Amino acid sequence: MMPFPVTTPGSQQTPPPPKHYGVSSPISLAPPRETDCILTQKLIETLKPFGVFEEEEELQRRILILEKLNNLVKEWIREISESKSLPQAVIENVGGKIFTFGSYRLGVHTKGADIDALCVAPRHVDRSDFFTSFYGKLKLHEEVKDLRAVEEAFVPVIKLCFDGIEIDILFARLALQTIPEDLDLRDDSLLKNLDIRCIRSLNGCRVTDEILHLVPNIDNFRLTLRAIKLWAKCHNIYSNILGFLGGVSWAMLVARTCQLYPNAIAATLVRKFFLVFSEWEWPNPVLLKEPEERNLNLPVWDPRVNPSDRYHLMPIITPAYPQQNSTYNVSVSTRMVMIEEFKQGLAITHEILLSKAEWSKLFEAPSFFQKYKHYIVLLASAPTEKQHLEWVGLVESKIRILVGSLEKNEFIKLAHVNPQSFPAPKENPDREEFRTMWVIGLVLKKPENSDILSIDLTYDIQSFTDTVYRQAINSKMFEMDMKIAAMHLRRKELHQLLPSHVLQKKKTHSMEGVRWTALDDGSLDLSVDSEDSTSVSSLPGSMKTGPVTGGTQGRSIPAPAMMAASVTSVQVPEVSLQQANPSDSLGGTSSGSIPQTAPQPTISPPPKPMVTRVVSSTPLVNVHPGLQGAQQQT
Repeated sequence: MMPFPVTTPGSQQTPPPPKHYGVSSPISLAPPRETDCILTQKLIETLKPFGVFEEEEELQRRILILEKLNNLVKEWIREISESKSLPQAVIENVGGKIFTFGSYRLGVHTKGADIDALCVAPRHVDRSDFFTSFYGKLKLHEEVKDLRAVEEAFVPVIKLCFDGIEIDILFARLALQTIPEDLDLRDDSLLKNLDIRCIRSLNGCRVTDEILHLVPNIDNFRLTLRAIKLWAKCHNIYSNILGFLGGVSWAMLVARTCQLYPNAIAATLVRKFFLVFSEWEWPNPVLLKEPEERNLNLPVWDPRVNPSDRYHLMPIITPAYPQQNSTYNVSVSTRMVMIEEFKQGLAITHEILLSKAEWSKLFEAPSFFQKYKHYIVLLASAPTEKQHLEWVGLVESKIRILVGSLEKNEFIKLAHVNPQSFPAPKENPDREEFRTMWVIGLVLKKPENSDILSIDLTYDIQSFTDTVYRQAINSKMFEMDMKIAAMHLRRKELHQLLPSHVLQKKKTHSMEGVRWTALDDGSLDLSVDSEDSTSVSSLPGSMKTGPVTGGTQGRSIPAPAMMAASVTSVQVPEVSLQQANPSDSLGGTSSGSIPQTAPQPTISPPPKPMVTRVVSSTPLVNVHPGLQGAQQQT
């Protein structure tokens, strides 16, 4: 069995230059065969229509834009240096530079993708200068549009569109008098005496550069990563904010695969990727190199020291100091979904190897809306487009809290949120309103001695909406008529909210069958039955939250409100509302990893939403074996 991780590096027999890759010996050093080369070429041809390769003309345009931006930075830093009366000899060599990171730096950006950039300045240039004088310089540039500064963000950023290319620029001030052209940001000594915002800003570049230095063959890594990122997006598992994996996490998984098969080319690496990570013994961490302690007193991922790190379900550790887990948002459900997708990817690539399928099959989108029998639909609405963009961003960032709460219910085996959001039908066609919805598929657990199950999700929904509204109020973002609605739908009823082209996908095996019976108290019981005999008792109305006046200082506080109208005026089984006992209101979030918001003044208790409960019997995935299977199948 292959250890994860090991402390003694394995012998490496790769071609020169001699370099050790990873924390263990490679699984195989086999060179590519002719069939691998043919399959790799077929993979390239399959990827082309998806727009994952940028034309040379567009690439040169990006390079030109970055050169212009780099010159602007140097010019600005010289101006700042002169204004602060630095010696002329220093001003002439003061430097300053734009670095890139993310998908562009990795060389896997797609057509029309944005660029993540970092402005590195010497010690006499302050962050306030970046958000004032440099911002003003950008504002005067004729090719710069849609300029906006987000100075109070966790990682402060200036966003802009430069000649049609969207760019996010971070800022870091180093403790150097000048910034040389050949500066290597991987040098850990650069982190000494820096404030935490500069360290965070540097982290993206440092991680990206480390990844590129830790793979045996960059071209093979890039092609494999393009394929895996496209597969992840097609299969709705590409979203860090919703508990799946983001770009840097997918890059590290591909990089680890390259380390384990250093001489393999893309077709083989894609197949081995699915083999390795369908058998990986989570929560053992994925490491690209042994963590190193630099004695800079920065927090690093270490479950031996940090108790909270022990609860991470799918740790993938960044290779640059300070090492962090890039997948702390992963939940029980999202990990189950991803492992199942890894297994299906392995099966498909095996078919491709045997010439029983083409690469295109790997990138076919699964039918999320046929996969589950029951769904929770979340709707976020706001009266203006600007408010809607802010509101949607906040709601989406908190959906994982709801998923975490649902997972804790003993009768919910899995809660699978689709990372893709959808425009929702207007509730009132005559009223200006912007609406977005997300869909969560549910797999339910049948009780041992009964075919009937009734589940109360009141607290889960209430905690979620409380969290969203409180953060909106704390950040002074909340406006009247910003609302959240939640409802429960069967698969057959999704057409009332979603367009037919979204639902018309290849059918998958139905995971559950139920019959519903309405109870006197307004909740729903569900009995297991075949799909054809499912009967539904319709409940008009959904749980909708909106502002009500209450509390101190005359402040508007959002709270759930009883609403009779159903979405698009079609009666469907949705969330039913009941007035709650005041002592039960305003429960906190159920996820221990979510930071608590600041305490609020006492407010009038809102009514509690009552969400229907459902039944399921089939688990989505089985317990996976140890990684020795990966070695047995090589």
